[in-house]
Amino acid sequence: MLQRRQTLMESTRNMAILIFDDVEVLDFAGPFEVFSVSGRRDNLEPFNVYTVAEKPGPVIARNDFSVNPKYTIENCPEPDIVLVPGGYGTRKEMNNPVIVDWVKTKSKSVEYMLSVCTGALILAKAGLLKGKSATTHHGAIDLLKKLEPDANVDGTKRFVDNGNLILSAGVAAGIDMSFHVVSRIMGKDHAVETAHYIEYPWKPV
Repeated sequence: MLQRRQTLMESTRNMAILIFDDVEVLDFAGPFEVFSVSGRRDNLEPFNVYTVAEKPGPVIARNDFSVNPKYTIENCPEPDIVLVPGGYGTRKEMNNPVIVDWVKTKSKSVEYMLSVCTGALILAKAGLLKGKSATTHHGAIDLLKKLEPDANVDGTKRFVDNGNLILSAGVAAGIDMSFHVVSRIMGKDHAVETAHYIEYPWKPV
């Protein structure tokens, strides 16, 4: 047990959560909470979670929720995990070559590339979903199929796991995906403990 704990302590993963104007708040805030508090009751720091944006300065999320990103995509610590949330802002960002190129580049080096909701549209534009299982918000299923006809889009699942590429359906589904990833990395017991701590009714699948 001590050796396992030391291994987890020594393998803190940098996790970059991309934010942009009109990002859906729970898409990024839910996973931020899950990964930020995981392991902390055992004095572990498995995830160094931070927000990143294309440019410095406040990001105005949905419903005028103002967020200050900790880093830009140019000066952030090299991530081991990238999470791309959704929201109406993805309709603009999926046509932003700076963001799309950053996601595509990071996908080649990260341990996990994650998306929540319509963050999948950005992944599709980055060419990451060809031949992969995918999902998104139920209102964007047809658009995702149009953007990447070769993806296996399943709108019936909370999340789909392609190994190092994991996508969730809309909004609160990103929390379920986050616990799934915590379980994969740290073990089910840690995911269950974290869910209990934040009082979220997560059930392993």
